[in-house]
Amino acid sequence: MSTHLNQAALEQLFTNARTHNDWQERPVSEATLKQLFDLTKMAPTSANCSPARLVFVQSPEAKAKLKPCLSEGNRDKTMHAPVTVIVAMDMHFYEHLPRLFPHTDARSWFEGNDAAIQATAARNSTLQGAYLILAARALGLDCGPMSGFDNAAVDAAFFPEGHIKSNFLINLGYGDASKLFPRSPRFDFDDVCQIL
Repeated sequence: MSTHLNQAALEQLFTNARTHNDWQERPVSEATLKQLFDLTKMAPTSANCSPARLVFVQSPEAKAKLKPCLSEGNRDKTMHAPVTVIVAMDMHFYEHLPRLFPHTDARSWFEGNDAAIQATAARNSTLQGAYLILAARALGLDCGPMSGFDNAAVDAAFFPEGHIKSNFLINLGYGDASKLFPRSPRFDFDDVCQIL
């Protein structure tokens, strides 16, 4: 049975966690990235379709390939981040359903149905990316998720085979808390929620 996380854990995952733009000069190890994936892969997805494909951009060569794809306002913070994750979606995800969802013919739900493929890939890769943020925070990493890049350029540079499409980016590392902006306002429950 699940138990309620303590206050320190809730603060680390949610209330004290921030979107970082500046980074300490601390590397993120390959072992940490593998542990991060092992947590992220447990995200719930429709029919366990798991369409997310992750590229951990870390080397100078990979960063040089990513840099021209970024909007000007995102270049410096991304180049200084120890790692940038390209959260992408495999538009052929349904080909793996016999392995990932073996108890029924789920592949047939998607073959030839471009609208269902697009919607399912986008929704579920985004969900997996959100899990990645929580997993990273749980491992003591800070995150800087962002749009602000040329998807077509990223896809051409990193996914030339054509069936994998970028969704969004997440800078990862150990943030410099001294350079955080003040937290932006959030809605209150009654502003955006209903209990019916």
